[in-house]
Amino acid sequence: MIPQSFIQDLLARVDIVDVVERHLTLKKSGANYFACCPFHGEKSASFSVSPSKQFYHCFGCGAHGTAISFLMEYSGLPFVDAVKELASYAGLQVPQSQGGHDRQPATPEHDDLLAAMTAAARFYRDQLKHAPVAIDYLKRRGLTGEICVRFGIGFAPDDWHGLRRIFPEYERKALLDAGLVIENDAGRRYDRFRNRIMFPIQDRRGRIIAFGGRVLDGGEPKYLNSPETPLFEKGRELYGLPQAQKAIREAGHTVVVEGYMDVVALAQFGVGNAVATLGTATTPHHINTLLRHAQRVVFCFDGDAAGRKAARRALESSLEALRDDVTLAFLFLPEEHDPDSFVRAFGAAAFSQAAASATPLTTFLLNELRTDCPLDTAEGRARLVHEAKPLVTRVAAPMLRLQLIKAIAEASEFSQAEVETAFGLKSETPRRAPTDFRQDMELGEPRRTPYPPRDRPRPRGRQRPPSAINTLLRLVLHHPIWAARVPVDLVPDDTADARALVAIIDMMSTGDLVTNGGLGALVEQFRETPHNETIARVAGELVDAKFDEAVIETLFEDTLRKLHADTIEREIGELTNREREGGLSPIERTRLAELILEKRQPVNFRKVDDV
Repeated sequence: MIPQSFIQDLLARVDIVDVVERHLTLKKSGANYFACCPFHGEKSASFSVSPSKQFYHCFGCGAHGTAISFLMEYSGLPFVDAVKELASYAGLQVPQSQGGHDRQPATPEHDDLLAAMTAAARFYRDQLKHAPVAIDYLKRRGLTGEICVRFGIGFAPDDWHGLRRIFPEYERKALLDAGLVIENDAGRRYDRFRNRIMFPIQDRRGRIIAFGGRVLDGGEPKYLNSPETPLFEKGRELYGLPQAQKAIREAGHTVVVEGYMDVVALAQFGVGNAVATLGTATTPHHINTLLRHAQRVVFCFDGDAAGRKAARRALESSLEALRDDVTLAFLFLPEEHDPDSFVRAFGAAAFSQAAASATPLTTFLLNELRTDCPLDTAEGRARLVHEAKPLVTRVAAPMLRLQLIKAIAEASEFSQAEVETAFGLKSETPRRAPTDFRQDMELGEPRRTPYPPRDRPRPRGRQRPPSAINTLLRLVLHHPIWAARVPVDLVPDDTADARALVAIIDMMSTGDLVTNGGLGALVEQFRETPHNETIARVAGELVDAKFDEAVIETLFEDTLRKLHADTIEREIGELTNREREGGLSPIERTRLAELILEKRQPVNFRKVDDV
């Protein structure tokens, strides 16, 4: 783990405005800076960056976070890489991880592997210039020199020891560890890739970590990938992602295809938001990576039986990663076409239109289930519920799972409750949308929200004011030092807001809470905890809030008094009910009298300076 002290020091040294401004054009308005949100399409600027709080929040889609979060969301970087990139801005060296997040530690051996891959890629590119057969093949596939340069396409000569030309020390351990050469049982080495078009595979930071090679003739295997190495793990990487990031943001969705040539051909014809898996089925890690870049992912498969089988595997890998604010869809091309041939025959506009009308995951799932279950018989309808159970119960998105349960209940002619019982699930009641912070006039009035938050419907009618716990959590996030003034026994452990507030109080009591690094630094402390989303969400609501400091202290004390009064009322109610049912012990009677007396006396919650 990267030490929390380093992360806090890093956030104190960088300005989130400078970080965001490297990627977006910001305009100052009042105390904050605004831009059109890069995470969803919009015409008006609702993406707010607060220099005082070191936090950003989009009032359109609900995206929010720190400078680290922005790099993770915008560039699709994992946490460790985002920290490293931010550290490079500040001229800091990230401490070595002791395990956990960083699977590619910066060691001399690791750097040696990367250097070998970079040199090999350069060699393959140079060889393409002197290979007329390979150039003719690429031209026949409709690829231009410009697109080949963009993807770094090269050629491995038909030579058992071609790499010896750039690696005089052909016995170097790095060549074997990087998968560039193969060593037989007799200890003799030879090049892994020979007489193949070479596609460099890059990680999210643009570093070459592997290769894919396509044979020119009818030889086998048609595609040959690098083996898994310390640099490369097939189930974690996607071909073409570094080149596709900008197009994905502009299009608002990602297209996932099956081959390197499909990605390159689509880019050649103007569809730049395509990526490919690397000779393996789609994995949950792939899904999570894709959803960092766009809220809609379209899987494109051939329309034959093999394509539908691959789509079923992708569907099953996606279930745990589903959220109520994302869409996964499936595009099946005519059996005689793959993405490469389809875009050549019909053009980019036709392909984009087909992707826009792709079958949503839930529809595809229900259609697949219905295909195997004849619904005109009782046995078929029962089988539908049986087959659906292991799939639907894996769906992580609560509202989407509820929709699937309702659809299965309708198709099977069971009630929703009966299907939920069969699935081993209890009926879930959708939670009420969080109260709009704008109604709490004492806390100030944030910027008006032009769109509903990312996954929540726009509330209708008059809304209830924030609860005491929610108000207290906002106040503590605004003034972290006030956490020391909140008696933890006043906070009931019955909501996510309450549990987050208790976590902040506990961290303050141990002296570990950051109280002077801005809202962003405080939020970052809870990234790897169960309270991360709750604290980040409430922090996002505070980004553009204007606080009336003249009344905020009074509001804080009044909220504590209300919680104190509620606690007393609950205990009095419990004792009173117990008295009615069977009487109280002498100790309980004394406690009841104390509570009634305490209820009549005002409570003074002193400022922290007085404690």
